[in-house]
Amino acid sequence: MNTLRTWFLLALLTVLLVFIGSLMGGQQGAAMAFVFALLMNFISYWFSDKIVLAMYRAKPLSEAEAPQVYRAVREIATRDHLPMPKLYWLPTKTPNAFATGRSPKHAAVAVTSGLLEIMSEEELKGVLAHELSHVKNRDTLVMTVAAAVAGAIMFLARMAQWSLWAGGGRRNNENNRSNAALQLVALLLIAILAPLAAMLIQMAISRTREYGADETGARLTGNPHGLASALEKLHAAAKAHPLPHANPATAHLFIVNPLSAGVIANLFSTHPPMEERVRRLRGMRL
Repeated sequence: MNTLRTWFLLALLTVLLVFIGSLMGGQQGAAMAFVFALLMNFISYWFSDKIVLAMYRAKPLSEAEAPQVYRAVREIATRDHLPMPKLYWLPTKTPNAFATGRSPKHAAVAVTSGLLEIMSEEELKGVLAHELSHVKNRDTLVMTVAAAVAGAIMFLARMAQWSLWAGGGRRNNENNRSNAALQLVALLLIAILAPLAAMLIQMAISRTREYGADETGARLTGNPHGLASALEKLHAAAKAHPLPHANPATAHLFIVNPLSAGVIANLFSTHPPMEERVRRLRGMRL
Protein backbone atom coordinates (compact mmCIF):
# COMPACT_ATOMS: atom_id res chain seq x y z
CA MET A 1 0.00 0.00 0.00
CA ASN A 2 2.80 2.45 0.86
CA THR A 3 4.48 1.72 -2.47
CA LEU A 4 1.25 2.55 -4.31
CA ARG A 5 0.91 5.78 -2.34
CA THR A 6 4.48 6.69 -3.23
CA TRP A 7 3.90 6.21 -6.95
CA PHE A 8 0.66 8.19 -6.68
CA LEU A 9 2.53 11.12 -5.13
CA LEU A 10 5.22 11.00 -7.80
CA ALA A 11 2.55 10.87 -10.53
CA LEU A 12 0.79 13.84 -8.94
CA LEU A 13 4.03 15.79 -8.95
CA THR A 14 4.52 15.01 -12.65
CA VAL A 15 1.00 16.13 -13.58
CA LEU A 16 1.35 19.40 -11.64
CA LEU A 17 4.70 20.22 -13.20
CA VAL A 18 3.53 19.48 -16.74
CA PHE A 19 0.32 21.48 -16.20
CA ILE A 20 2.19 24.53 -14.96
CA GLY A 21 4.79 24.13 -17.70
CA SER A 22 2.06 24.16 -20.33
CA LEU A 23 0.50 27.28 -18.79
CA MET A 24 3.76 29.14 -18.85
CA GLY A 25 5.26 27.90 -22.11
CA GLY A 26 2.72 25.91 -24.12
CA GLN A 27 3.89 22.57 -25.57
CA GLN A 28 7.54 23.48 -25.23
CA GLY A 29 7.02 24.42 -21.60
CA ALA A 30 5.13 21.18 -20.95
CA ALA A 31 7.95 19.13 -22.50
CA MET A 32 10.57 20.89 -20.40
CA ALA A 33 8.43 20.44 -17.29
CA PHE A 34 8.05 16.72 -18.02
CA VAL A 35 11.83 16.27 -18.20
CA PHE A 36 12.15 18.25 -14.97
CA ALA A 37 9.44 16.07 -13.37
CA LEU A 38 11.32 12.89 -14.24
CA LEU A 39 14.43 14.34 -12.63
CA MET A 40 12.45 15.36 -9.54
CA ASN A 41 10.89 11.90 -9.27
CA PHE A 42 14.31 10.25 -9.43
CA ILE A 43 15.70 12.57 -6.77
CA SER A 44 12.60 12.22 -4.56
CA TYR A 45 12.76 8.43 -4.54
CA TRP A 46 16.51 7.90 -4.15
CA PHE A 47 17.77 10.98 -2.34
CA SER A 48 14.87 12.60 -0.45
CA ASP A 49 16.14 11.18 2.87
CA LYS A 50 19.56 12.75 2.35
CA ILE A 51 17.91 16.03 1.37
CA VAL A 52 15.84 16.09 4.58
CA LEU A 53 18.87 15.29 6.74
CA ALA A 54 20.90 18.01 5.02
CA MET A 55 18.02 20.48 5.38
CA TYR A 56 18.22 20.19 9.17
CA ARG A 57 22.03 20.00 9.25
CA ALA A 58 21.88 16.53 10.77
CA LYS A 59 25.25 15.13 11.79
CA PRO A 60 26.17 11.44 12.23
CA LEU A 61 25.80 10.39 15.86
CA SER A 62 28.55 8.15 17.20
CA GLU A 63 28.07 5.58 19.92
CA ALA A 64 30.61 7.37 22.10
CA GLU A 65 28.52 10.56 21.94
CA ALA A 66 25.20 8.91 22.86
CA PRO A 67 25.60 5.33 24.12
CA GLN A 68 22.05 5.39 25.52
CA VAL A 69 20.61 5.98 22.04
CA TYR A 70 22.64 3.16 20.48
CA ARG A 71 21.75 0.84 23.34
CA ALA A 72 18.03 1.50 23.00
CA VAL A 73 17.93 1.35 19.19
CA ARG A 74 20.02 -1.82 19.08
CA GLU A 75 17.77 -3.49 21.65
CA ILE A 76 14.56 -2.57 19.82
CA ALA A 77 15.91 -3.40 16.36
CA THR A 78 17.23 -6.79 17.51
CA ARG A 79 13.96 -7.65 19.23
CA ASP A 80 11.97 -6.90 16.08
CA HIS A 81 14.52 -8.25 13.55
CA LEU A 82 15.16 -4.84 11.98
CA PRO A 83 18.49 -3.72 10.48
CA MET A 84 20.37 -1.22 12.62
CA PRO A 85 19.54 2.22 11.17
CA LYS A 86 22.02 5.05 10.80
CA LEU A 87 21.76 7.51 13.67
CA TYR A 88 21.99 11.30 13.42
CA TRP A 89 21.57 14.27 15.72
CA LEU A 90 20.25 17.77 15.08
CA PRO A 91 22.07 20.61 16.86
CA THR A 92 19.06 22.26 18.48
CA LYS A 93 17.74 22.48 22.02
CA THR A 94 14.16 21.86 20.86
CA PRO A 95 13.40 18.19 21.68
CA ASN A 96 12.13 16.16 18.71
CA ALA A 97 12.97 13.19 16.49
CA PHE A 98 12.19 11.75 13.08
CA ALA A 99 12.92 8.72 10.90
CA THR A 100 13.58 8.72 7.18
CA GLY A 101 14.74 6.38 4.41
CA ARG A 102 13.23 4.45 1.52
CA SER A 103 13.42 1.02 3.22
CA PRO A 104 14.44 -0.61 6.53
CA LYS A 105 17.87 -1.33 5.00
CA HIS A 106 18.33 2.35 4.18
CA ALA A 107 16.73 3.88 7.26
CA ALA A 108 18.00 6.71 9.42
CA VAL A 109 16.78 8.00 12.77
CA ALA A 110 17.57 11.57 13.84
CA VAL A 111 17.21 13.02 17.33
CA THR A 112 17.80 16.55 18.55
CA SER A 113 20.31 17.36 21.25
CA GLY A 114 17.42 18.74 23.31
CA LEU A 115 15.65 15.37 23.24
CA LEU A 116 18.58 13.66 24.92
CA GLU A 117 18.61 16.28 27.68
CA ILE A 118 15.03 15.93 28.91
CA MET A 119 14.12 12.27 28.33
CA SER A 120 14.40 9.53 30.92
CA GLU A 121 15.62 6.14 29.71
CA GLU A 122 12.09 4.74 29.37
CA GLU A 123 10.85 7.88 27.60
CA LEU A 124 13.79 7.81 25.19
CA LYS A 125 13.07 4.16 24.42
CA GLY A 126 9.47 5.06 23.67
CA VAL A 127 10.45 7.82 21.25
CA LEU A 128 12.99 5.63 19.44
CA ALA A 129 10.54 2.72 19.29
CA HIS A 130 7.98 5.06 17.71
CA GLU A 131 10.48 6.07 15.02
CA LEU A 132 11.54 2.47 14.41
CA SER A 133 7.85 1.60 14.08
CA HIS A 134 7.69 3.94 11.08
CA VAL A 135 10.64 2.01 9.66
CA LYS A 136 9.02 -1.36 10.46
CA ASN A 137 5.68 -0.32 8.93
CA ARG A 138 7.53 1.11 5.90
CA ASP A 139 6.00 4.51 6.49
CA THR A 140 9.33 6.26 5.97
CA LEU A 141 9.31 5.86 2.18
CA VAL A 142 5.94 7.48 1.59
CA MET A 143 6.48 10.08 4.34
CA THR A 144 9.87 11.12 2.97
CA VAL A 145 8.64 11.25 -0.63
CA ALA A 146 5.61 13.22 0.60
CA ALA A 147 8.01 15.75 2.08
CA ALA A 148 9.74 16.10 -1.28
CA VAL A 149 6.42 16.37 -3.17
CA ALA A 150 5.01 18.90 -0.71
CA GLY A 151 8.19 20.91 -1.03
CA ALA A 152 7.91 20.80 -4.82
CA ILE A 153 4.28 21.97 -4.65
CA MET A 154 5.29 24.87 -2.45
CA PHE A 155 8.02 25.67 -4.97
CA LEU A 156 5.41 25.67 -7.75
CA ALA A 157 3.29 28.08 -5.71
CA ARG A 158 6.25 30.43 -5.40
CA MET A 159 6.84 30.18 -9.15
CA ALA A 160 3.21 31.09 -9.80
CA GLN A 161 3.35 34.00 -7.35
CA TRP A 162 6.55 35.25 -8.95
CA SER A 163 4.93 35.02 -12.38
CA LEU A 164 1.99 37.10 -11.13
CA TRP A 165 4.21 39.78 -9.64
CA ALA A 166 6.35 39.80 -12.77
CA GLY A 167 3.26 40.30 -14.90
CA GLY A 168 2.93 36.72 -16.10
CA GLY A 169 0.24 36.16 -18.67
CA ARG A 170 0.11 39.76 -19.98
CA ARG A 171 0.46 40.28 -23.71
CA ASN A 172 0.53 43.39 -25.86
CA ASN A 173 -1.28 41.70 -28.73
CA GLU A 174 -5.06 42.32 -28.60
CA ASN A 175 -5.79 38.82 -29.96
CA ASN A 176 -4.05 37.17 -27.02
CA ARG A 177 -5.77 39.10 -24.22
CA SER A 178 -8.40 36.44 -23.51
CA ASN A 179 -5.76 33.71 -23.29
CA ALA A 180 -3.64 35.95 -21.09
CA ALA A 181 -6.58 36.46 -18.75
CA LEU A 182 -7.11 32.70 -18.51
CA GLN A 183 -3.43 32.20 -17.76
CA LEU A 184 -3.58 34.88 -15.08
CA VAL A 185 -6.59 33.25 -13.40
CA ALA A 186 -4.93 29.82 -13.57
CA LEU A 187 -1.70 31.11 -12.04
CA LEU A 188 -3.64 32.89 -9.32
CA LEU A 189 -5.50 29.67 -8.44
CA ILE A 190 -2.24 27.75 -8.32
CA ALA A 191 -0.65 30.34 -6.07
CA ILE A 192 -3.59 30.07 -3.64
CA LEU A 193 -4.33 26.35 -3.79
CA ALA A 194 -0.87 24.81 -4.07
CA PRO A 195 0.09 25.43 -0.40
CA LEU A 196 -3.28 24.03 0.65
CA ALA A 197 -2.70 20.95 -1.53
CA ALA A 198 0.69 20.43 0.09
CA MET A 199 -0.88 20.48 3.57
CA LEU A 200 -3.67 18.10 2.52
CA ILE A 201 -1.15 15.61 1.13
CA GLN A 202 0.74 15.62 4.43
CA MET A 203 -2.44 15.28 6.48
CA ALA A 204 -3.70 12.34 4.45
CA ILE A 205 -0.41 10.52 4.94
CA SER A 206 0.54 11.36 8.50
CA ARG A 207 -2.36 11.46 10.92
CA THR A 208 -3.41 7.80 10.98
CA ARG A 209 0.21 6.66 10.78
CA GLU A 210 1.09 8.40 14.03
CA TYR A 211 -1.51 6.36 15.91
CA GLY A 212 -0.13 3.18 14.36
CA ALA A 213 3.47 4.07 15.19
CA ASP A 214 2.47 4.95 18.77
CA GLU A 215 0.82 1.56 19.24
CA THR A 216 3.60 -0.42 17.57
CA GLY A 217 6.26 1.49 19.51
CA ALA A 218 4.50 0.85 22.81
CA ARG A 219 4.34 -2.86 22.06
CA LEU A 220 8.01 -2.97 21.08
CA THR A 221 9.06 -1.54 24.46
CA GLY A 222 6.26 -3.16 26.45
CA ASN A 223 5.68 0.21 28.16
CA PRO A 224 3.05 2.52 26.62
CA HIS A 225 3.32 4.90 29.59
CA GLY A 226 6.95 5.70 28.75
CA LEU A 227 5.98 6.90 25.26
CA ALA A 228 2.92 8.73 26.61
CA SER A 229 5.09 10.61 29.12
CA ALA A 230 7.61 11.43 26.37
CA LEU A 231 4.89 12.80 24.09
CA GLU A 232 3.57 15.06 26.84
CA LYS A 233 7.05 16.47 27.42
CA LEU A 234 7.69 16.91 23.69
CA HIS A 235 4.33 18.58 23.11
CA ALA A 236 4.88 21.10 25.90
CA ALA A 237 8.42 21.85 24.71
CA ALA A 238 7.34 22.27 21.06
CA LYS A 239 4.62 24.76 22.08
CA ALA A 240 7.07 26.80 24.13
CA HIS A 241 10.01 26.56 21.72
CA PRO A 242 9.14 25.54 18.13
CA LEU A 243 11.94 23.99 16.11
CA PRO A 244 14.01 26.80 14.54
CA HIS A 245 13.80 27.00 10.75
CA ALA A 246 11.32 24.10 10.59
CA ASN A 247 10.04 23.53 7.05
CA PRO A 248 6.25 22.97 6.80
CA ALA A 249 6.87 20.47 3.98
CA THR A 250 8.71 18.17 6.42
CA ALA A 251 6.63 18.72 9.57
CA HIS A 252 4.90 15.34 9.23
CA LEU A 253 8.21 13.49 9.61
CA PHE A 254 8.67 14.51 13.25
CA ILE A 255 7.19 12.66 16.22
CA VAL A 256 5.49 15.91 17.32
CA ASN A 257 4.63 18.91 15.18
CA PRO A 258 7.77 21.11 15.11
CA LEU A 259 5.83 24.23 14.05
CA SER A 260 4.33 26.81 16.39
CA ALA A 261 0.79 25.95 17.42
CA GLY A 262 -2.28 28.07 16.72
CA VAL A 263 -5.88 27.74 15.58
CA ILE A 264 -5.02 27.58 11.88
CA ALA A 265 -1.93 25.48 12.51
CA ASN A 266 -3.99 22.98 14.50
CA LEU A 267 -6.67 22.86 11.80
CA PHE A 268 -4.11 21.82 9.20
CA SER A 269 -1.81 19.93 11.56
CA THR A 270 0.05 16.97 10.16
CA HIS A 271 -0.31 15.20 13.52
CA PRO A 272 -3.40 13.95 15.38
CA PRO A 273 -4.38 15.70 18.63
CA MET A 274 -1.79 15.05 21.33
CA GLU A 275 -4.46 14.50 23.98
CA GLU A 276 -5.93 11.63 21.93
CA ARG A 277 -2.52 10.06 21.31
CA VAL A 278 -1.73 10.11 25.03
CA ARG A 279 -5.21 8.84 25.95
CA ARG A 280 -4.87 5.86 23.64
CA LEU A 281 -1.45 4.99 25.01
CA ARG A 282 -2.53 5.30 28.64
CA GLY A 283 -5.46 3.01 27.91
CA MET A 284 -3.45 0.27 26.18
CA ARG A 285 -3.44 -3.22 27.61
CA LEU A 286 -0.43 -5.25 26.54
